[in-house]
Amino acid sequence: MTPMLLAILAALSFTSGGVFMKYADGARHAVPVVAYITVFGIGAVLQSQAMRGTGLGATYILVLGLEAALAFGLGVVLFDEAATWRKLAAVTLIVAGIALLRSE
Repeated sequence: MTPMLLAILAALSFTSGGVFMKYADGARHAVPVVAYITVFGIGAVLQSQAMRGTGLGATYILVLGLEAALAFGLGVVLFDEAATWRKLAAVTLIVAGIALLRSE
């Protein structure tokens, strides 16, 4: 797999972990706790593989930025969180920053 695909899969894993954390309700529910620990572990392995032969900063920011954008979207869809213009602008800046960083 390419580093970009591995980074995207890592971001998806970490975002899924965040969703499970939300459902875990402060680690009060065992099944979501096990799920978030598992998918975070998978995400870490995927990110580690994505970093092979690529820059630490660029790959790390790519994963974190994608995770932030995905978490925002899932927060709106799954948890009825507000999608204000400021939040949309912030996510747009994050995505633009990723694109700028990756354009080198």
